[in-house]
Amino acid sequence: MSMKSLPKRRLGRTDFDITPVGFGAWAIGGPDWGWGWGRQDDSQSIAAIRHAVERGINWIDTAPVYGLGHSEEIVREALSVIPRSERPLIFTKAGLVWDPDNRNALPARIGSAKSLRSEVEASLKRLGVEVIDLYQMHWPTNDGTPVEEYWATFAALKAEGKVRAIGLSNHDRALLQRAATVAPVDVVQPPFSAIKRQFAGDDLPWVRAHGSGVIAYSPLQSGLLTGAFTPARARALPENDWRSRDEEFSGEALHRNLAFAEGLRPIAARHEVTVAAIAAAWAISWPGVTGAIIGAREPAHIDGWIAAATVSLTPRDLDDIEDMLWATRAGTGPTRPDLKEAA
Repeated sequence: MSMKSLPKRRLGRTDFDITPVGFGAWAIGGPDWGWGWGRQDDSQSIAAIRHAVERGINWIDTAPVYGLGHSEEIVREALSVIPRSERPLIFTKAGLVWDPDNRNALPARIGSAKSLRSEVEASLKRLGVEVIDLYQMHWPTNDGTPVEEYWATFAALKAEGKVRAIGLSNHDRALLQRAATVAPVDVVQPPFSAIKRQFAGDDLPWVRAHGSGVIAYSPLQSGLLTGAFTPARARALPENDWRSRDEEFSGEALHRNLAFAEGLRPIAARHEVTVAAIAAAWAISWPGVTGAIIGAREPAHIDGWIAAATVSLTPRDLDDIEDMLWATRAGTGPTRPDLKEAA
């Protein structure tokens, strides 16, 4: 299986050099759980992962809660025919524990050492690997376990060789600071897009100062910034697609978001790429953001956004995007990266 060449960036405190875009395996978890994306075709999901590797993407981000184990199993199946020397890095998570008797109930956020150690063994088995490349705490707990305690468990798993690097997802600056008193934070995974921009103002300065890598999730805002989303499509989302309940997919917010996505078309035309590629390129143009996690449920989806890995947005592009953010009033947070900070 031949691999294409994409640029790579060092991921924070790890020894991983990753492509600027990675394969996100949330949606391929399928339906019938609290945050599912509706029914999926597993054969297409497997084909999408293999196509991503063929196109040169060298990391996959998944989690046990995605489909209640199903996403990790799909990742294992997809990689089973790929030679080990060509397999991508596998990033997964822990801390969300579901009720097998009520698949649609929201999972509990558990941080006890016993629970985390049970989860890592289950993920290793589902993924069919001997070590997990990056292991991340998915969300802060709601069981009373303090961040210092569960981060100490993550550090122990790293020291024991169960995982190669550790990270925190959906943790704000205050929690990152507390975790760092226990062990360095190798990687941070926040939501970050041109619509959800708060991370750039609240947490990115701390992350950069502490040398952590950043892999941003939902840079296309779960499809809103692909250039293919419409009001009719939003109205047609099935009940088992979590987006049907999300405020960004209805009302005035939807109108603003789609107006902003439409405004990206001239920039995409200048670079001869898709709107999706420009939206993702914006997220990874911020100094300190290492890569972006982008989902795909069929091979063609990857072809639509992979150019983000090689697009270099110009000051003019960034000015135009900032102007559109102000004009459409889409999203909140800082509106423009300072490229001089990357020098």
